[in-house]
Amino acid sequence: MTGSLRITIVQGAFFPVPPVLGGAVEKFWERMGCEFASRGHTVTHFSRAYPGLPSEELREGVRHVRVRGSEVPSSLIVLKALDLAYTTRLLGKLPEADILVSNTFWLPFLSRNRTRGRVVVDVQRMPKGQLKYYPESVFFRANSGAVREAVCRELPSAHKRLVTIPNSLPFSPAITSGTAPGSRQVLYAGRVHPEKGLELLVKAAAFLPEGWSVKILGPHRVSEGGGGEAYHEGLRSLAAGLPVEFVAPVYDPALLSRHYAASELFVYPSVAEKGETFGLAPLEAMAHGCVPVVSALDCFRDFLVPDVNGLVFDHRSPEASSLLGKALRGLASDEGLRHRLASGARKVVETHSPEAVVARFLDYFQGIAGVR
Repeated sequence: MTGSLRITIVQGAFFPVPPVLGGAVEKFWERMGCEFASRGHTVTHFSRAYPGLPSEELREGVRHVRVRGSEVPSSLIVLKALDLAYTTRLLGKLPEADILVSNTFWLPFLSRNRTRGRVVVDVQRMPKGQLKYYPESVFFRANSGAVREAVCRELPSAHKRLVTIPNSLPFSPAITSGTAPGSRQVLYAGRVHPEKGLELLVKAAAFLPEGWSVKILGPHRVSEGGGGEAYHEGLRSLAAGLPVEFVAPVYDPALLSRHYAASELFVYPSVAEKGETFGLAPLEAMAHGCVPVVSALDCFRDFLVPDVNGLVFDHRSPEASSLLGKALRGLASDEGLRHRLASGARKVVETHSPEAVVARFLDYFQGIAGVR
């Protein structure tokens, strides 16, 4: 099949589009939807209803339909129940389509009507046993090599229905201007949650030379995916006397870009062995010329090459905070090294541009849309 496609994108029950509450997956698919529409395809995007956003609107060529969802609950069982209720509410609203991209747990089970499009399950989390229950007509997209391997371990037969396409940057290369030299700032941007390893970063701040500081930017409330008030207060107590600043989350892309541009180093010390699958924040930072320092999770291998465009520290070591601290001190003390790694980091603006990634999606969608 060639020509214009009808593409439906369905987000989960808990974050709206545009991503006014954040959400890397929502941010990614919002951009992809706009890119599809700009190339002449018909795009309908479903997401959670939210105050101030109309129930339906046409936005940058994409028809947005918003359905009543929920705040993120603390209970996984309640989360699945709320996701089921949300998916059921939107099921009757799905238009006829060629491709149906699913970001909800239940949609692949419930949408069996071929006229709604070939179901492509967007796997951006490590699977937890559910894939083997999905219909054999379902296709899968993994956002990293690590996720692809996990999918194939869980469902060996999926390799014939599986494609690996990375997440793109949420902006085009022209937006990036590079980090201001001499900023002496280390940035973390993301959820303030125990699985992000922020205790390691706070302790590592003690190794920084005088004049350098750490900024931790992101949501800590459970409803926004954070670790909660008690965890946040514990981090702040741990940071007492250290050059660490905690900043409220920023969801406006232009404002977030300024934070990247004001930082020379970016740290993503995630310890989520089964939760981290890509790492959009490090990618965004690299595009701005920030030198990334990340934990040794497999998902970062797709775009970060140690000593070429960033550094990796062993988060599994008993001395993990010291290893991170020494890596930061070495970078902070060596301007030439920072410049060399920053130059390598900026190359992601080409390899992971929205234009490059959307072309791969459309090739894949065209290929499977006509499969019988």
